[in-house]
Amino acid sequence: MDLKDFETFRQIIAKLRAPGGCPWDRKQTHSTLKPYVIEETYEVLQAIDEGNRDKLCEELGDLLLQILLHAQIASEEGTFDISDVIQKISKKIIHRHPHVFGKVKVSGAKEVSAQWQRLKREEEEEGISILDGLPKSMPALVSCQALQHRAANVGFDWKEIDGILEKINEELEELREAKSQRQRVHEFGDIIFALANVARWLDVDLEEALRLANNRFYKRFSHMEGVCRRRGIAIHKLSLEELDALWEEAKEELSKS
Repeated sequence: MDLKDFETFRQIIAKLRAPGGCPWDRKQTHSTLKPYVIEETYEVLQAIDEGNRDKLCEELGDLLLQILLHAQIASEEGTFDISDVIQKISKKIIHRHPHVFGKVKVSGAKEVSAQWQRLKREEEEEGISILDGLPKSMPALVSCQALQHRAANVGFDWKEIDGILEKINEELEELREAKSQRQRVHEFGDIIFALANVARWLDVDLEEALRLANNRFYKRFSHMEGVCRRRGIAIHKLSLEELDALWEEAKEELSKS
């Protein structure tokens, strides 16, 4: 058995689902597997953030397992199989890369992105909004930037980043003036949306930037807790000034690692 062969892997998954296979795998459906697809995707992202290539290889395998399970379930239903999945994505990639598989010339990545969206619109039904098609379950930050990218690809965009920065100041002032909780929620959403626009202009992935910021906060605060334990200090009894000093100490210490 060649464990590096894709067909061998497909057969392994099929055996898990077959009569006499694994009871857990046999009872799974497209719906019950949804949480695992999300979980495995985030574990792939974490491995990338950590720069751990061995872990990335393993996590990509776990994600591939989810894809094969879905394809196997569909095959049993008679709707599609993994070869149909591969065929559809291959056809899509070839169609949306005429600069690679055809004779179209492009000047760079920005033009490729605009071309991708144009070709994608051509594939969709007439009357469908260019903003349609984003999964409703997509995280709000990711969805936010995706909406902005699509609108920008048809020219609905700021002429320069300074305009967005002014918009942020405007939204901050409106937040200060908000009288009700509903207004505060509304204005806060507008601030985040404007910040997402700045991130897009700077070619910063908003979800990744926030995830990395979360990781930094976790490491620094955990470092503070460790320092307190070593010094025999109860962290909740420290003043804000003392906590700020510990925070700066943690930042400096962790920057050396």
